[in-house]
Amino acid sequence: MNKKEAFFLKIMAIDYGDAHTGIAVSDRTLTLVGYSTVITAYRPEDVAEKIRVLAAEHAVGELVLGHPVNMDGTRGPRAEKAEGFAALLRETTLLPVTLWDERRTTVDAHNILAGNGKRARERKKTVDAVAAALILEGYLTLYRRRLEQSKTEAEENKG
Repeated sequence: MNKKEAFFLKIMAIDYGDAHTGIAVSDRTLTLVGYSTVITAYRPEDVAEKIRVLAAEHAVGELVLGHPVNMDGTRGPRAEKAEGFAALLRETTLLPVTLWDERRTTVDAHNILAGNGKRARERKKTVDAVAAALILEGYLTLYRRRLEQSKTEAEENKG
């Protein structure tokens, strides 16, 4: 591992659900999804503990939690549940947690899997991990855009 790679900690995206929670972890370059899985657990404390263990195993430095706001931008019970889970994650993992607008990610994940010929039963096993990967992909795109903007601004300030 070179010095540049050692500087970046990975980012984990989470698609939190009542029984199944999708997880996607970036690679060290913060470019691709390097690992994904689904946690099956019903108690938020159990899910948070499993996330803590995975975050430590994969050298994660930041968590991005899907925030299911309504299509009109208002917050409903699911969004409030995610906000409560974010607080639990901060307490359990001691990592920063960013809430990420996840509108349509589960629908898009089902469409991707259906487009790849997966039947409904097969989709159910992986849809949460795919949704987490979509959350991660969106967040990494914004992350890279901000990084490039910061570099550009720094270069402009030099000259």
